[in-house]
Amino acid sequence: MPSPPGGFEVPLWRAVAVFRFAALAYVGVLALRDADRYAHPLVAGIVLLAMLGWTVLTALGYARPRRRGWPLLAADLAVVLAVLLASPWVIGRTGLAGGVPSLAVVWLAGPVLAWAVSGGRRRGAVAALAMGAADLATRERIGQSTVTGVILLLLAGVVVGHVARLAVTAEQRLQRAVELEAATRERERLARGIHDSVLQVLAMVQRRGAHLDGEAGELARLAGEQEAALRALIAGAPPPDGGAEADPGTLDLRALLGRYASAAVSVSAPATGVPLPAGTARELAAATRATLENVDRHAGGRAWVLIEDEGETVTVSVRDEGPGIAAGRLDEAARQGRLGVAQSIRGRIADLGGTVTITSAPGAGTEVELTVPRAAR
Repeated sequence: MPSPPGGFEVPLWRAVAVFRFAALAYVGVLALRDADRYAHPLVAGIVLLAMLGWTVLTALGYARPRRRGWPLLAADLAVVLAVLLASPWVIGRTGLAGGVPSLAVVWLAGPVLAWAVSGGRRRGAVAALAMGAADLATRERIGQSTVTGVILLLLAGVVVGHVARLAVTAEQRLQRAVELEAATRERERLARGIHDSVLQVLAMVQRRGAHLDGEAGELARLAGEQEAALRALIAGAPPPDGGAEADPGTLDLRALLGRYASAAVSVSAPATGVPLPAGTARELAAATRATLENVDRHAGGRAWVLIEDEGETVTVSVRDEGPGIAAGRLDEAARQGRLGVAQSIRGRIADLGGTVTITSAPGAGTEVELTVPRAAR
C-alpha cells in the first residue's frame, strides 16, 4: 500500500535520496577511472547523464507522498534494470570479464531501498531479487564477490523494509496515544463542568425527595439512578447495571417494554417472547422510553406501542394522537442543543445498526418506528 504522508518515514525517504546521489558520485568516479577500458565510452557518458537526471527526478518524486505509488516505483525499477542490462554492450564483455564494474554498481540499490521503504520487507526483497538476477545475467563468470553483492542487496531490502514498517507502526501508535490523551483531557474538562452543575442538582433532588411518597419519591429515586450512571460515564466505567457488555445473554423485549404500560400507554406484543441480545434489548427499551417521554411532554394523551418480531429485525412502533411535528422542527431543536431525538433515540438506534423512521404531520399525530437487527452489532 502507498505510504502515508509525513510522519516518521520522511527521514527515510531523505536518506534514500542522499544515498542515490552518493552512489551516483561513486559511479562517476569509477567511470572516469575505467573510461579507457569501455567499448563505448561516449555512450557511457550519455548513460551517466541519464542516471543523474533520473536520480533528481526520483528525489523530487519520492519527496511527495502522493507520487510514491506504483507508477513511480515500477518506472524506477525499470530504469535501473535498463542501465544494468546495458552494461555488457557499453562496457563490453571483455571489460566485464576483466573486472570492470557495471555501470550501475551500488546505484542499483536505489530502487531496492525505495521499494522497501514504501512497502516493507516483502517488497524490498522482491526488488532486491530482481536486481540481483539482472546483475548476475550481465556477468560472464559468477564469482564469490558477485554472489556476496546480491546477498547484501537482499539483506538491505529486508532490513530497511522492516525498519520502515516499524516507523509506520510507531507513528500510528503515537497518533492513537495523542488522541487518547486529548479525549481524556476533554472528559476531565466536561467532568468538572458537570460536577459543578448537573450532578449537584441530581444529588440535591435525590436527598430532598428520598423520604417522600408518590411521584416525588419516584422522581428522587430516578434522580439518584441518573446521578450514579452519569458519574460512571464521566469516569469511563460501565454504568451501574453492568452495561450491554457485562451481560452476554438475551432479554425478552416484551418484559422490558411491558413496564411502560399504563392507563395512558398501551403495549401490544407477540404472543411468544421477543429475545434480543441483552445490550440491544436495553438500548431499544431506552430509546422507546425516550420516545414515550417526548409523547408525554409534547403530545399528551394516549400512546400506543407495538412490538413486531420480523425474524432478522425487530421493530418497535410508538404512535400518538398529538398535534404532530411541524416540518423542520427536529432540525431546529438539534441546532438549539435539544438532542433528545438526535441522541437518545436516533443515536442509540444508529449504534445498534438500526434505523429510525418518523412519520408526522401537524394535527395528525406522530408515529416513530425503531428498527434494529436481531444480531448484536
